[in-house]
Amino acid sequence: MLEPGSVVPARRLTAVAGHAGHAGPGPVPLPDPGRLVHLQFRRFAGCPVCHLHLRSVALRHAEIEAAGIREVVLFHSTAAELRPHVAGFPFAVIADPEQRLYREFGVESSPRSLLDPRAWGPVLRAVARSAVGAARGRERLPQPRPRGGRFGMPADLLIGPDGRVLAAKYGEHVYDQWTVDELLRLASRYPVRAGEGAA
Repeated sequence: MLEPGSVVPARRLTAVAGHAGHAGPGPVPLPDPGRLVHLQFRRFAGCPVCHLHLRSVALRHAEIEAAGIREVVLFHSTAAELRPHVAGFPFAVIADPEQRLYREFGVESSPRSLLDPRAWGPVLRAVARSAVGAARGRERLPQPRPRGGRFGMPADLLIGPDGRVLAAKYGEHVYDQWTVDELLRLASRYPVRAGEGAA
């Protein structure tokens, strides 16, 4: 696990969707020289619980961008598996099917992701919403045996333009992540002016 003060080496990730505020693939700098990066680790393509949370992020994306934050969301699925599920998201979505970044950032899998009673309410809501969406032809269900399994834990990191980790949360269950309000409160402590940080 990375802690505040850790430094993330500079790299470019390849977005499946949502590059630079518009749908479509493209390179995503990490860190971003002009913005904070909210790096989210999610589970598999079509994960109902992940999408329940990401819808709340999508609804407030303009507010998040206005706060100087770039959303970057990882899934441990292939790009081909992800595309049908994430095409409408307004933020960068990254495929990491080999879970290289998950290992680098210390993001784990555990059966407690689903067994923790705090997860049961969100899981039931998410599965019901996904089933209704699929029945109406608006969503696709995930694969029965997703790559990387079903026990992934979420993680959130706020990374400054210089690559320093400013804040981190490693979830204790599948729906244990920062809310948008928590993210905005954290980001307000680290105002960024365009052009700060790495080139």
